Amino acid sequence: MNKILLTSAAALALTLGSVNAQELMFTPGEGDFNWDSYEALKETQLDGEEVTVFGPWLGPDQEFVESVLAYFGEATGADVKYVGSDSFEQQIVIDAEAGSAPNIAVFPQPGLASDMASRGFLSPLPDGTEEWVKENYAAGQSWVDLGTYEGPDGNEDLYGFFYKVDVKSLVWYIPENFEDAGYEVPQTLEDLKALTEQIAADGETPWCIGLGSGGATGWPATDWVEDMMLRTQPPSVYDQWVSNEIPFTDPAVVGAIEEFGWFARNDDFVAGGADAVSTVDFRDSPKGLFSSPPQCYLHHQASFIPAFFPEGTEVGTDVDFFYMPAYEGKDLGTPVLGAGTLWAITDDSPGAQALIEFLKSPIAHEIWMAQKGFLTPHQGVNTALFSDPTLKKMNDVLLGATTFRFDASDLMPGGVGAGSFWTGMVDYSGGKPAEEVADAIQQSWDSLK
Repeated sequence: MNKILLTSAAALALTLGSVNAQELMFTPGEGDFNWDSYEALKETQLDGEEVTVFGPWLGPDQEFVESVLAYFGEATGADVKYVGSDSFEQQIVIDAEAGSAPNIAVFPQPGLASDMASRGFLSPLPDGTEEWVKENYAAGQSWVDLGTYEGPDGNEDLYGFFYKVDVKSLVWYIPENFEDAGYEVPQTLEDLKALTEQIAADGETPWCIGLGSGGATGWPATDWVEDMMLRTQPPSVYDQWVSNEIPFTDPAVVGAIEEFGWFARNDDFVAGGADAVSTVDFRDSPKGLFSSPPQCYLHHQASFIPAFFPEGTEVGTDVDFFYMPAYEGKDLGTPVLGAGTLWAITDDSPGAQALIEFLKSPIAHEIWMAQKGFLTPHQGVNTALFSDPTLKKMNDVLLGATTFRFDASDLMPGGVGAGSFWTGMVDYSGGKPAEEVADAIQQSWDSLK
């Protein structure tokens, strides 16, 4: 395995190219970008210093990140090189252990970064970064928490800077169907439940839910449970659940599972009835929104789901989304569930430190925003620059967050988060009691300790 990966790394090294050679995507000084933040970069001169970045992005995303890094190189004189790999998680560990890590590594999730920090393979971020994130990112403390890990000495420090985020707390609907039926977008979870009951009382079906995903069947339900945890419990309880400081059998967790069940285990609320939930493929589940007459009116899924909508569907016109609202009566703010990439220093240098500082600048976010596939919690950017109004609306959800939490199943041990949690949700959807399902998941976690 390692030999193959090392061979792959050698091949990647041959294709490693400087991003400085490409033309800047947008001409400095033109348009409504924050060019002042770009001009300020020129105060840092790194003439000829090589800065290497290794991450998970290939294809279009690689082109986008290189287009951003080109501005850093142009302003500072640094020779910036990016390489992407679909084996990032394995390769970054091999490179770090071999003493050949890049200056900056882009981690798809915090778990591996935390492990590497504890082994001494990451350097703390520049002084003042924690305060900057708290002040400039929506739900700033959440991002600090997600990027703070124990070092080899057991002391905590900020190691991860989040850049490029995804949002999961979304509900999709067809505006024309809502208008025809006289329904309004709910502003609270109480309203969403009332709307669900109203649609059913009108003889229609409120929700399309599908958990099928081949060997990963069940994962869409974990997103539901995570959203419900954030809407019924304080963020600290969510964190305790993720780390298993409280077990799956805790009433808070069982309650969140049952909140999902309120929607998914009622035959009147789900297209095909409750028995269909675990068998319908998640990629097919939103199709009921587009049927005539509608087979359902609501669908809970992350920002990627339009890829599975009927060809030619225009988001914002043919279909739209709203934020999965919070309970008004629980006073837990506006929590948002999602994911994102974090940038960490794996081989410290002046260039590595300067690149992290660059990520704080509005221009580092606006260049990618003005293309596609990018969301940011940075409050200092010009959101009018989003090339896609749908992304702008999703970003507004992110900027409105009082709490952001990473997908819990991605942070749990693989045997749980990508194993027993998935299968447990299938069992629950099939009728097993929440307590019994939670106990089985917890037993699987205990077996890993």
